[in-house]
Amino acid sequence: MTPILPTPADVSLQNLIEMIKTDLASRQSVSVDEIIVTQTVAVEWSDSSLDCPQPGMEYLQVITPGYKIVLQVNDQSYEYHTNRDAYFIYCENQIPPVLPKP
Repeated sequence: MTPILPTPADVSLQNLIEMIKTDLASRQSVSVDEIIVTQTVAVEWSDSSLDCPQPGMEYLQVITPGYKIVLQVNDQSYEYHTNRDAYFIYCENQIPPVLPKP
């Protein structure tokens, strides 16, 4: 996996990271300022579940480009999976992603 660092030029990724940080802050009852982004990797998920399927749900079997974003709070890591738009999911039980071909 090759990390990509968010840059001001990539506004959609920056917005996605901010939404995810807000979600985690709410889940953990912490300030957004306490959250550290430790990894942002472009990936291709194997289906529309973003490789984080939920019990009882059905998903489209289509490669879905997105990001794996790992955040840290108080020495604990939290993994989120996203598409390239504004959809994300906190993923506790993930499937390893397929990396995009160069």
